[in-house]
Amino acid sequence: MSESLTTSLFTGVSRLQACAAFLGQRLDLRTFEDAERLAANPLTVGVGRAGVAVLLRYGAVVLFGLDKEQQQGFIDSIQHLVSEPLKQRETDTVDLALTRETLEGVQHGCIQLQQFDLQRLQVVAEALGKSVVLAYYETSLARSFDRIEPLAASLSGRQRLGLRGKDLLQHIGDTLLIESRMTGRVEAAEKPELLWDFPQFERLYLRLESEYELVERSQALERKLSLLSRVAETLLDILQNRRTLRVEWYIVILIVVEILITVAEKLFGI
Repeated sequence: MSESLTTSLFTGVSRLQACAAFLGQRLDLRTFEDAERLAANPLTVGVGRAGVAVLLRYGAVVLFGLDKEQQQGFIDSIQHLVSEPLKQRETDTVDLALTRETLEGVQHGCIQLQQFDLQRLQVVAEALGKSVVLAYYETSLARSFDRIEPLAASLSGRQRLGLRGKDLLQHIGDTLLIESRMTGRVEAAEKPELLWDFPQFERLYLRLESEYELVERSQALERKLSLLSRVAETLLDILQNRRTLRVEWYIVILIVVEILITVAEKLFGI
């Protein structure tokens, strides 16, 4: 799309809505050819007559200026790009408004921008995309804590642990998988590559990063992942030790039985 058409997007509009959605673990953007591109990094395309979509490789999409029906239509049209689609998507909606103030950022729950130009929308998309991904993993980890907390609590009591090695290994595997995706794909605590080309928007991004607490939430997730991994590994060690102890008792019993048989043979000449 030409630069003139890019700058004319949302002309005469002082307020619009942005919707961010986490669709799956990855978007295969190399095969995306369904729309005319506005920018390549991050991939930004026009939708309909005036809408804009920013597609993020780690599985999120951020839509600007579209109603719910148009949003759903576009998301349906890119399902073939989604790797490991989520059963339940994480979404977030926020309003954007024009401001005459030099300080851009979030005020009263609304993102204030001097212009609705391409680069500012991309910066907003980067922050919103990371935020919905963090929200999804926060919910996932909360469910993991709910499953493993009773087992961890039972360590301080005398009740029998209902442990199964397969379940604990799955917990450990899920934890490592989330950690690898958060670190290797999303990079929630890192600045987007867009800012290397447009450093003048770094302050805007930092304000959005602070508002949505991207760094703090990412660090909190890392701590929770580490805790979950330690708990699961500890419980797995306990399970393995119990199995080892049980085998040792079996061996002791067999030895005792063998001794009794030997003694009986000598005493009674059996």
